[in-house]
Amino acid sequence: MRPNEIEAVALKWLEAFNTHDLDKLISLYHANAKHFSPKLKIRKPETNGLIAGKEELRDWWQDAFERLPTLSYNYTTLTANDVRVFMEYVRKVKGEPDMLVAEVLEVENGLIIASRVYHG
Repeated sequence: MRPNEIEAVALKWLEAFNTHDLDKLISLYHANAKHFSPKLKIRKPETNGLIAGKEELRDWWQDAFERLPTLSYNYTTLTANDVRVFMEYVRKVKGEPDMLVAEVLEVENGLIIASRVYHG
């Protein structure tokens, strides 16, 4: 894929996340996609921060959207090559301090196969 196509996947991801459209968000992932997040490691220590598959992704984000109804990501930077996009965004939740986040989405055939979150 070309970098602009990979960036388009990231923009769709951000839109789905910010509208809390779980079905649209999950549709962007490969069936066996892996996701790593420090928040996951804290909230669900048994995962060691790593989940895999659409069902686990759905459960994770559904829980987040229910617990944090004001959760949104305001992106500041997207940088892509032909296999991945690096996103920087500010995590916003009413009543919590803003958090700078970086996330890498690895994309294959138009679907996210892996994502890794880093907190600033």
